[in-house]
Amino acid sequence: MSPFPIILSAPSGGGKTTLAKLLLARRSDVGYSVSCTTRQPRGQEEDGRDYHFLSRTAFEERRDAGAFAEHAEVHGNLYGTLKSEVEGVFGTGRHVVMDIDVQGARQFVSSYPESVLIFLLPPSAEVLVSRLLGRKTESAAATQRRLTAARDELAAVGQYQYVVVNDDLERAYGQVASILEAEAVRHQRLPMVSQRVRGLVDELNRLILPHPPTT
Repeated sequence: MSPFPIILSAPSGGGKTTLAKLLLARRSDVGYSVSCTTRQPRGQEEDGRDYHFLSRTAFEERRDAGAFAEHAEVHGNLYGTLKSEVEGVFGTGRHVVMDIDVQGARQFVSSYPESVLIFLLPPSAEVLVSRLLGRKTESAAATQRRLTAARDELAAVGQYQYVVVNDDLERAYGQVASILEAEAVRHQRLPMVSQRVRGLVDELNRLILPHPPTT
């Protein structure tokens, strides 16, 4: 089986980061591609674990060198996924799980068309607002910008293969895990399927008598 990227997108406060961390904690077949950002760390976030926190100049240098599989400016900050990070996880035989925004997902699929796209919907606008306000890490103006962006991001749901309503974390996790399991055995992802089928057919042909005995 060839590993593939799993992209989780959602409006800010939609729970994509929480769900990604749950997948990583519970599944040994999934690895994380640590993204780069120019925003400041929040709370207990650590450089190299949650994000690679870069200066704007350092980020732009990597972008101009073609190092990113995707990059975007979101709420005034730059975000991007390094190709080297993705390939590093693939090299261990694991799928790559990423929580990236709609802009980034569009670009990423151009580089990795085998990606599985999952959009997480909040159960209601009230819940989304409550989650954003509960962070207490941003100004009222920044929160308003995120709400405006959320409205626009919801219009991109049709570009995703799967939609999961994140009204209950365990249920949402179960649905995403089921999607991963199903995608892993998709015909196109299994190496040498055609060769294996031909081998089975050849074996059956040898076992089938040319003139079956009559009773």
